[in-house]
Amino acid sequence: MTREPQRYWNPYAAGVALGLVLLSAFALVGRGIGVSGAAAAVVATGVDAVAPAHARGNAYFGAYLGDGSRSPLGDWIVVEVAGVLLGGLVSAGLAGRFRPGVERGPRAGVRTRLAYAFAGGAIMGFGTRLARGCTSGLALTGGALLSVGAWVFMLALFTAGYAMAPLVRRQWT
Repeated sequence: MTREPQRYWNPYAAGVALGLVLLSAFALVGRGIGVSGAAAAVVATGVDAVAPAHARGNAYFGAYLGDGSRSPLGDWIVVEVAGVLLGGLVSAGLAGRFRPGVERGPRAGVRTRLAYAFAGGAIMGFGTRLARGCTSGLALTGGALLSVGAWVFMLALFTAGYAMAPLVRRQWT
C-alpha cells in the first residue's frame, strides 16, 4: 500500500527549528554544528587501521588521532553526523518520502547527474579542508556568532550559486 507523502515543512518554520537545534548544541555541547570534521575523523581512523605508521606520522591525521587513547569515531561531531543521517532516514520514512533513486532533470542522464554531483562534492570537499571547515559550520555557527567572515562567505556563496544557475538550468528543465 502506497500512501501520499506528507507536505514539506514551511521553510521559515524549518529555519527556526534549525536555529533551536544550533542553540541546543551551544547549550548542551558547548560547540556549534557542522559536518566536515566528522569526515576527516572517519578518514583518519580508516588510514590508522590500514597504515598506522603513516597515520601517526602524518600531522593532518595525527591531529584527529591524538595520543591514541580514544577513537576519533567517539568524537561528538561524528555522533552528530550519524544522528543527522539516521534522523533523515527515519524522517523520510515517516513522511512517506523514502524512494531510492537519482534526482535529475529531463536532459540529464543518471551518469551525467552523478558526474556533476561527484565533481561538485569533490570541489566542495577540497574547499572544506582548505578552509578548515564546512559550509554548514561556517554559515550556521559562524553566522550565529556574528563572524564577519561567515557573513561575507555566505553572500559570496549565494552570489556564486545565482551566477551558476543559468549555466546548469538547462539540465533541469
